[in-house]
Amino acid sequence: MSIIIRAYGDEDIADMNKIWNDIVKQGNAFPQTELLDEVSGKDFYESQTYCGVAENTESKEITGLYILHPNNVGRCSHIANASYAVSGDFRGRGIGEMLVKDCLIQAKLNGFKILQFNAVVKTNTAARKLYEKLGFIQLGTIKQGFLMKDGSYEDICPYYITL
Repeated sequence: MSIIIRAYGDEDIADMNKIWNDIVKQGNAFPQTELLDEVSGKDFYESQTYCGVAENTESKEITGLYILHPNNVGRCSHIANASYAVSGDFRGRGIGEMLVKDCLIQAKLNGFKILQFNAVVKTNTAARKLYEKLGFIQLGTIKQGFLMKDGSYEDICPYYITL
């Protein structure tokens, strides 16, 4: 399997929505509760500073994606935020790391100085391990900051890296 990371195109939106919605439905990583459809997905991705997709060059299948956008406005708009999603069929193959590394490049190219994650769920150990491997610094823990699908609350761990 050969994976490339590239900018998304309109032809990718259906696959991106499926991957994104699968994670939203799991209810243990993304804060969103609403699913994306053809129209809302297109609007969502177009509203980002940059969206990258991981494509299997052999099958042309989209295996993952990320979104990149400002974390805040005005005097804090130099701080970016991002979210990553890898298809369940392709997890554990290094695609998430490829997405994060590409996102770091795109964040710099788009003028951001810092990349911050506001709400990494404490139990999302794969993501946390990856971020720490890549040099992200955990800012602390926000107790019960994330509402899980089952109605319980889990801690979140904000992270950042200087670009």
